[in-house]
Amino acid sequence: KMGLAGMIGEMVMRCDRDLSPFAPTSLAAIEGQGEMNWRALAQLITVLENGNADAAIVSALREQAKAKKVPVLGITGTGGAGKSSLTDELIRRLRLDQDDSLRVAVISIDPSRRKSGGALLGDRIRMNAIGPWRTPTPVRAEPVEASPERLVSPSTGSGRTEDSGQRVFMRSLATRDFGSEISAALPDVIAACKCADFDLIVVETSGIGQGDAAIVPLVDVPMYVMTPEFGAASQLEKIDMLDFAEFVAINKFDRKGAADALRDVAKQVQRNKEAWGQSPDAMPVFGTMASRFNDDGVTALYQALLPRLAALGLKTKPGTLPLAATRHSTHEVPIVPGARVRYLAEISDGVRAYKRNAVQQARLAREVQQLRAASRMLHEGKPDKPRAASAAANMALEREARLDPHAKKLLDQWPQMQQAYSGDEYVVKIRDKEIRTALTTTTLSGTKVRKVALPGYEDHGEILKWLMLDNVPGSFPYTAGTFAFKREGEDPTRMFAGEGDAFRTNTRFKLLSSGMQAKRLSTAFDSVTLYGNDPAVRPDIYGKVGNSGVSIATLDDMKVLYSGFDLCSPSTSVSMTINGPAPTILAMFLNTAIDQQIEKFKTDNGREPTDTESQKIKEWVLANVRGTVQADILKEDQGQNTCIFST
Repeated sequence: KMGLAGMIGEMVMRCDRDLSPFAPTSLAAIEGQGEMNWRALAQLITVLENGNADAAIVSALREQAKAKKVPVLGITGTGGAGKSSLTDELIRRLRLDQDDSLRVAVISIDPSRRKSGGALLGDRIRMNAIGPWRTPTPVRAEPVEASPERLVSPSTGSGRTEDSGQRVFMRSLATRDFGSEISAALPDVIAACKCADFDLIVVETSGIGQGDAAIVPLVDVPMYVMTPEFGAASQLEKIDMLDFAEFVAINKFDRKGAADALRDVAKQVQRNKEAWGQSPDAMPVFGTMASRFNDDGVTALYQALLPRLAALGLKTKPGTLPLAATRHSTHEVPIVPGARVRYLAEISDGVRAYKRNAVQQARLAREVQQLRAASRMLHEGKPDKPRAASAAANMALEREARLDPHAKKLLDQWPQMQQAYSGDEYVVKIRDKEIRTALTTTTLSGTKVRKVALPGYEDHGEILKWLMLDNVPGSFPYTAGTFAFKREGEDPTRMFAGEGDAFRTNTRFKLLSSGMQAKRLSTAFDSVTLYGNDPAVRPDIYGKVGNSGVSIATLDDMKVLYSGFDLCSPSTSVSMTINGPAPTILAMFLNTAIDQQIEKFKTDNGREPTDTESQKIKEWVLANVRGTVQADILKEDQGQNTCIFST
């Protein structure tokens, strides 16, 4: 009766309570970088935003903040320009470049709806680099034995990790009724973050219009984020932030006209600064693509920001990132080139064109056959009137000339195909090996049934149409499969398992494959592995470890998982359902197969293989190992919600 909206309202009402009594009463509670200090800071920000903070503590934090030399970076721009994604990428580079040694506070502001009063506060959805990072801790590698007594998988020298500690604090604010892109509480929130001893404060505003620049008086370094779609160049004269911004980022630089936009904005900034003695290329205007991994334009922007922040008191050290050689994103390795954005439609057009051509070629083949039959009958029925028979023969030759060479070849090979599939045995070559396959199978009643039955067509049009659109297994267009026959002695079964740790799943695999000649192992991974995380005691991770899939975090786990199975045997194949971490999981699987063969060499020869022998073993394994990586993005994104790199 309540409906969805009613249930949501009921839950919100039950959870709603006044948090003011929990707010700290002294600044000592927020001074520090522990979990309790950050919780106290969050509670203080809540009462500051609600306007019911104790006057004494507000006065104290304002006075104390004046003595703190903490740089404040303000990021503002139009709605949908990618401010949150760009902020996340800048934080990622700061943490990588400075060895995760700096503490950063991110204050993100979202607009409140004037009608309902609510705010989405959804900027944190874009934040992927603010959580604790995990750093490797060297440990002594131990030999792995697939015994049920080992409940915890051992870690290799680079497998065990530990949290480097929380480095980034994030808090979202709503604009409320302030009538601006910032919150009325923002000055005091910035002061509170300064008192909490952060090294850098980043403020991201809600989307702004052409005449908005409220963030400028509150920050040390204002930055304006825009997109190439700003209209005519004359519109740039109306944007206030181009007067005040120390840095300008033209995000989504992969869009059409981005290079022209970069030039126009740089010239506008040059005019605003009256920097006539400098080239427009020297203006602090950067082209970025925050949605692209390791974008060089974002790196160039970060490397220009860092010295400015250091001059304001940010404690930096020599960075580890290589210097960017450009001031804008390059398009050297686009996933889909701009000229091929319709590639899926082109594929569909190609398939439709092929089918239309197949129908046309089938019609021509039918007419050639019919005209030749008519010419023969006219010649036999009216030998005294050869002109009619000759005309029909000429028409047949004219249509035959319009047949594609491929269509002619298919028709010429049809008798050979009929003969090949009419015998008792079929021979096919795969990887230079002759494989002989029986063409018939005998039923329980003693009846022989052919494995591949060719259609009984006599009409050349129907024959050609079938060959071009269906054909036999192992032949183009492969509608019946890419191989001529399935492997004999290997039933199409799936030994599907994945639950708990590697030891438990390994035991399950052995039970499922017991007595089977072929080992077709299908592996399900738990959601922790699907998300690319290691097992941890964090509640949302701990509760899902080994749930509805096997937990695999190290190479040793993978070795235990497939212990007792020869991964290079022709009768063994492995299917792994994985998406985001697929390269890592596949690398673990291949290394497991290689290590299996090296161990086999040691056992057979009683010695370690030489470097040359190890290389040959590796090459042989990579050429013979069988398996499938089921990286189905639609299933992961829509079915399981385990897509890491969503587009």
